[in-house]
Amino acid sequence: MSSDPSARRPLKSRSTAWAQFFSRGMLKLGLRPNTVSLLSLVCAAVGGGSAFWAAQAEHAWMFWLIAAAGIQLRLFCNMMDGLLAVEGGLKSATGDLYNEIPDRIADALILVPLGYAVGTPWGIALSWAAACGAVFTAYVRALGAAQTRKHDFCGPMAKPHRMAAATLGCLGMMTLDWLHVTWPLMLLTLVVINAGIVVTGWRRVSHLAATLNQTPPS
Repeated sequence: MSSDPSARRPLKSRSTAWAQFFSRGMLKLGLRPNTVSLLSLVCAAVGGGSAFWAAQAEHAWMFWLIAAAGIQLRLFCNMMDGLLAVEGGLKSATGDLYNEIPDRIADALILVPLGYAVGTPWGIALSWAAACGAVFTAYVRALGAAQTRKHDFCGPMAKPHRMAAATLGCLGMMTLDWLHVTWPLMLLTLVVINAGIVVTGWRRVSHLAATLNQTPPS
């Protein structure tokens, strides 16, 4: 976890009683922030893998439910590693690496299988575009932080928003399977995610350019 306070995504949920309860429990178990960061990869793999298998499973709704749970557990781990590092006083020299690299892999583990669950060339293309776009928005944020010492977490399709959209898409697919209704909901979900990523990338680049233009050359 970075020692730079601006590197922490502003989350109101960090101060909730349930978040503090789980962070204290993890501290008692001896879990380290870097371990929790790696656990987020496991959750992402479970979520993405379940979405992939949902397209060919007899009881697809169960796999869609597991996919949604895996996505949310990934976000839970992302929050807990920061709580353990900062509030728990367990920062490490390699915290930045474990904080950033698993995030980029986890995005791909979740987003790419959604396109294969759609099962069409358009769905697959959109899922890969979403994964690449997620890396791009994170890169712009990191580049901005290197230039201005400030992280820009603006949306409308930052990581929490992408994962919220993916979760809702999975839950929607679960409901459609219950109702025995066929509708391209996941394809539409990927369209929304990609459109939001384009806007997010444009906003972050614009914010960075404006900040740099206002900064006197050294």
